[in-house]
Amino acid sequence: MTVFTSTGDIDPFLHVALKRGDRIYCESDAMVMMEATLDLKGDMSGGLGSAIMRRFANGESFFRQQIEATRGDGDCLLSPMLPGALEIIEVGERQYLLSDGAFVAATSGTEMKVRMQNISSALFAQSGGFFVMETSGKGQVVVSGFGSMFQLEVAPGREVIIDNSHVVCWDSTLHYEISVTTGSAGGGLGGMIGNFVNSMKSGEGIVLRFSGSGKVFVCSRNRDSFVDWIRKETSGGRTSR
Repeated sequence: MTVFTSTGDIDPFLHVALKRGDRIYCESDAMVMMEATLDLKGDMSGGLGSAIMRRFANGESFFRQQIEATRGDGDCLLSPMLPGALEIIEVGERQYLLSDGAFVAATSGTEMKVRMQNISSALFAQSGGFFVMETSGKGQVVVSGFGSMFQLEVAPGREVIIDNSHVVCWDSTLHYEISVTTGSAGGGLGGMIGNFVNSMKSGEGIVLRFSGSGKVFVCSRNRDSFVDWIRKETSGGRTSR
């Protein structure tokens, strides 16, 4: 049985212990180290069509890495693209939707399928455009978040509002809507303009409103804001000092 373990508190590795015959798949370029008993190959799971859909949905490469213990038990280390925490989630009774770039690895009993979003979610969210990735099967899926990670429990009658850029993954049974403000400015054109103005004033941008019953995993850092900050720092003359 494959065992996933997050090692370290800051920018952890994903340590994977495989028994002979075990197989996992992970995002392209995630492998850092593996023992010689393991084999690594590229895998276009589900064929070209599924690979293209995953590419649009979750920013994945066309090819994923597949690691299999073909010559005996073996260990490997994986690492996500961005610095931050890892979360090992159980899928089966619960399935999850993943934000862009959240997927790291999964056991062979699971799969990632594509779900089509409604038009408002596709246009305003950053969780995959018209398509979003959803887990299926039974096993474990590992996700990463930029910075620290925190698990929220959404309960019936208690709507939770989360900045879109901080959402990592969420229970597929939850209802979610896209909004540009944390308040309500009423309907109609005036209400829409009011929502956008309030969003610009608060600096929050797009938020997701979750309702129902289930889990949401959030990360502490905003990837897009961090990238914008880096661009401003490097283009503002500081690098020439």
